[in-house]
Amino acid sequence: MALVMLPVVAQQQFTLEDLNFGGKNYRKMIAKNRSLMWWGDQLIRKSGDTCWTVNVANGKEKVLFTTDKLNKRAGLTADSLQVAMIESFPYADQPLVKAWSDTERMLVNFKTGKVVWHQPNDFAVQAMEWNEKSRATAFVKDDNLFVTDGAGNTRQVTTDGSRDLVYGQSVHRNEFGIEGGLFWNPQGTRLAFYRMDQSMVTDYPLINVPELDDSTQVIATPAPEKYPMAGQTSHLVTVGVLDVATGDTVYLKAGDPTDRYFSNISWNPDGNIVYVMEGNRDQNVVDLVAYDAVTGNRVASIYHEAHPKYVEPQHPITFLPWDKEKFIMWSEKDGYNHLYLYDVKGKQVKQLTSGNWVVMDMLGFDTDRQSVIISANAESPIQQNLYRVDVSTGEMTRIDEGGRGWHTGRLSASGHYLIDNYQEPDVPRNIAIVDTRKNTQFRYFTAPDPWQGYTVPEYRCGTIKAADDSTDLYYRMVMPVDFDPAKKYPTVVYVYGGPHAHNVDVRWHYGSRSWETYMAQRGYLLFILDNRGSENRGRDFEQATFRHLGQVEMQDQMRGVDFLRTLNYVDTARLGVHGWSFGGFMTISLMTNYPDVFKVGVAGGPVIDWKWYEVMYGERYMDTPQTNPEGYEQTSLLSKAANLKGRLQIIIGLNDPTVVPQHAYSFLKACIAAGTQPDFYVYPGQGHNMMGHQSVHLHERITRYFDDYLK
Repeated sequence: MALVMLPVVAQQQFTLEDLNFGGKNYRKMIAKNRSLMWWGDQLIRKSGDTCWTVNVANGKEKVLFTTDKLNKRAGLTADSLQVAMIESFPYADQPLVKAWSDTERMLVNFKTGKVVWHQPNDFAVQAMEWNEKSRATAFVKDDNLFVTDGAGNTRQVTTDGSRDLVYGQSVHRNEFGIEGGLFWNPQGTRLAFYRMDQSMVTDYPLINVPELDDSTQVIATPAPEKYPMAGQTSHLVTVGVLDVATGDTVYLKAGDPTDRYFSNISWNPDGNIVYVMEGNRDQNVVDLVAYDAVTGNRVASIYHEAHPKYVEPQHPITFLPWDKEKFIMWSEKDGYNHLYLYDVKGKQVKQLTSGNWVVMDMLGFDTDRQSVIISANAESPIQQNLYRVDVSTGEMTRIDEGGRGWHTGRLSASGHYLIDNYQEPDVPRNIAIVDTRKNTQFRYFTAPDPWQGYTVPEYRCGTIKAADDSTDLYYRMVMPVDFDPAKKYPTVVYVYGGPHAHNVDVRWHYGSRSWETYMAQRGYLLFILDNRGSENRGRDFEQATFRHLGQVEMQDQMRGVDFLRTLNYVDTARLGVHGWSFGGFMTISLMTNYPDVFKVGVAGGPVIDWKWYEVMYGERYMDTPQTNPEGYEQTSLLSKAANLKGRLQIIIGLNDPTVVPQHAYSFLKACIAAGTQPDFYVYPGQGHNMMGHQSVHLHERITRYFDDYLK
């Protein structure tokens, strides 16, 4: 299969300031969007200081209020609570807008102008979570947990917070779908929160280099990072529950938390039972456990799942709005990520979705129709579409506009209406308003092509067979500008290849990164392949790499190279490879395992040896160095340093807390010992990715390296 689009028209040329996210002109070069939110079932558009109501049937707009008029009506001035930014409309049945100023967070009645609630807006907090029912706010400041109730009374919950004792923030290094550490019950009367003791975890010695304009600091200062490496001692996590009214805290009596993971915290509708997904350190067993929120006592283990490789819970359970005895749970137990209906005793009522495809997101419920609204790739592995699933019958109906493309949705309060924001390979953005009950769509917004008037290459998409000779793998090619099939072009393979990511889908330009367009403009062909091990293709597709990361991935990437060799216009004597993070690992893996194939490589933030990567991610995919020494030896790049023949540039952030600098430094030592000659560049003060305008500098450096040695 091959699809060709967007013929070249010789017009204005791009610069990295246009194409890179840190560039000065980047915001002008991305597809226009609309800032939309729901007030119940009323659609609201926000732009600047104005909010409009949007008619969901025809798109007609009417000014609801401006912040200037709202401030005047409420008698707010720059010296008081003056509204600066609109955040949300949290109550479907009340004309209240949640907003903030430089000093306050507030609820304002936009019809009367009355400020009905406000609390200090502290930008120095480390974490914060607000409950719309009780209007209480939980926050972490100076490493300790505080709660301010709806009346404005603040209570300090903990006093011993520190680098060693972390409260109310993400734990387990943000694995297992964990994005925060504060969890209100529906009523806002109790708060579940994480407590992580990492005093026993080894410090990794990062440093801060003095800023150029800081004349007071002469010597670099320590910036240690708590970093549990694979096979080493990890942190201990417990879950506390605070009763806001009494100030009492109990900790869930989960037993010894050693070598266990606690994730996907949720509440029952009555707000008195806490549910936690508990996994063993080997990550091949997980239990859904219910706890009494008043006593902390364990009530029951209501679900158990195991797999010989690993089980990876990513989503908390969600109760049906119309039945507080039943909830929806996610699982890959049939080989694909699907939804299951369970009762509170742990009985499976039914499997709601099924098929050789995955549910990507659960957007919410249509309570009147008793259905759940989801996004999934049921049409194609590289699409995302929106569906209504009837909870009683399991009937599934696609409800988005057009069918093709990559659709994301935002559901109204009742589930009656849906914002369908989507892209297609030749569509930068469309927004439709969907009536989920009638299954009708109204086109509300069509974005103009932001690249109109510029020289744009062709973007191609197709499939090849994986190294198992049966699995389809999707690729993207970005053709050189002014492409001539009679010529031969230097070609760069861009690779990531790791779990929980993909590169190729049916978004605009097939999801192409704008740097690829910049390189195509300079006469390169770009090739991008999603190998086995990447996301959204089912459990077996992703777990094919278990205990030997990089090996199956390289086999599939080399099938991509075999495909490139069949194309007369690809100069296989000028083949390069580039990737970041897992892609940096893949870049060096390919350069050293196939040294006669790749002439030039640029590896950013590369993993060199998985025994130096963090516990949760590393042990999930590799087990421990103690239990899988052969796998760790096979995947380590240290022993392969002597194989390096081509030009390789390694780039890291000096303050990388994800792939710590030890990886790159150790590979450099191995190359010195072996007599091979990689190049090395470091960004002081930067982490795993270069932020802001330094990203422009980074991509100029990457481009120059290929220009110098591949072009």
